[in-house]
Amino acid sequence: MNVLKIGIPKGSLENNTVDLFKRAGWRISYDSRSYFPDIDDPEITCSLVRAQEMSRYVEDGHLDMGLTGIDWIQENSSDVVAVQDLVYSKVSTRQARWVLVVRDDSPYKSIEDMEGKSISTELVNFTKKYFAERNINVHVEFSWGATEAKVVEGLVDAVVEVTETGSTIRANKLRIIHDLMKTNTQLIANRTAWNDSWKRKKIEQIRTLLMGSLLAMGKVGLKMNVSQENLARVMSLLPSLKEPTVSNLFSGEWLAVETIADAGIVRDLIPVLLEAGAQGIIEYPLNKVI
Repeated sequence: MNVLKIGIPKGSLENNTVDLFKRAGWRISYDSRSYFPDIDDPEITCSLVRAQEMSRYVEDGHLDMGLTGIDWIQENSSDVVAVQDLVYSKVSTRQARWVLVVRDDSPYKSIEDMEGKSISTELVNFTKKYFAERNINVHVEFSWGATEAKVVEGLVDAVVEVTETGSTIRANKLRIIHDLMKTNTQLIANRTAWNDSWKRKKIEQIRTLLMGSLLAMGKVGLKMNVSQENLARVMSLLPSLKEPTVSNLFSGEWLAVETIADAGIVRDLIPVLLEAGAQGIIEYPLNKVI
């Protein structure tokens, strides 16, 4: 029997990934001590792997497919197939980015000021390469954690750290002086697995349903009845992916209208639709938009 080996990122992406698979139709379950989750698909096996190591295990064939950040793919210089960007920022506020951070009272204003200075980061290989490409000589050391604290305490001149909003950086009286890279989650595949017809078809099935789930996040479906005379007014108010669906009801004088809308606008949209003549409005959640 054919089996696809999937890596689930352990850590900050873990809960979002398990939830995304659930919305896509796969239920993943495990306890806190297990590194091999169960999944309700006999054609798939799962392993929990740190995002930092995922691309290496996919590249060497221990895993056929995995989810990890673009940052860690570049850090490991992994030769993998980039199947699909899964931009979790569709439902969060900002895309994550790796930034160069100094103390707020530091004299350093730009990346060029780092010449001869010391930098701490988890993203060592990428950071070394980034500065070397700009002919800036720096000493880069690996950080095992609490990276921001090292520059706060004066152990290093700067740190390269990941952030979304920058609020934690500002709260620690630190300052961003340069953006190095934007990153998001990516679905990746081993090249041999990608060239296997059965595995590729299974990977593409997973990609389609995961993307459908991501597109559905933050959206709802709306159904309503509208008379012929009020149809133009209601249609002018309705958002949709393409065009709202309109179908005739039995009487012929009324129509059923259906559309997809951002969940955040519905509370303001429904009263306006009622005023425009819509009746029997139904709001329902969406699992996928494909």
